[in-house]
Amino acid sequence: MLMTGICICQGKCVSSATEYSRGMARTREFNYDKAMERAMFLFWKKGYANTSLRDLLKAMGIGEGSFYNTFKSKRNAYLESLKFYDRTVNAERVHAFASQPNTAEGVRAFFRTVLNCLDNPKLPRVCLLAGSIAPEVLGERELRAYMREQAAGWAHHMAARFDADKQRHILPRDFDSETVATVIVTFVQGLWRMALISYDRVKLEHQIETLLTALRL
Repeated sequence: MLMTGICICQGKCVSSATEYSRGMARTREFNYDKAMERAMFLFWKKGYANTSLRDLLKAMGIGEGSFYNTFKSKRNAYLESLKFYDRTVNAERVHAFASQPNTAEGVRAFFRTVLNCLDNPKLPRVCLLAGSIAPEVLGERELRAYMREQAAGWAHHMAARFDADKQRHILPRDFDSETVATVIVTFVQGLWRMALISYDRVKLEHQIETLLTALRL
């Protein structure tokens, strides 16, 4: 499970410090991945609008000069936090989906990781991406574009696996891969939001199974 203050990359990610600094003239004087993990958790807990620059500097353990030399703005720091979330937290969900022998089992494994996250009291009860569906985030062109890209990319990845299962005769030939993938992506975003109001794992498991059965998975 992921916990604040513990590196969630666990050595599996290529250091984004090198990647991000290629176009920069100055040498960074702080641990980029550790600072990004802290920024990600702060945005995840408080949201974009409720996180101030002072909050970020304190959480990341860096000075204002280092912050602006690296990120230029709070918006860019948020964008990098979304990317860091995708490389770490979301990567676990993608792996759960992709590691199963077929997509029906893969989708169920994916939903289990979502429910496991909701069960963890140390984590915010919402996906960072789902929590970013807010006017203050979507009003920023670059953030909105990234959100749209992530949603479309996940649906495309899922649909491609559905198509592969159709080729293997696991799914019926008339299975609408694109539509089903889009429905699942939409459902999971709504699940995250509704869990903020009321969360009951058993009831959600029943809803998920009802949906997937209706979708012929």
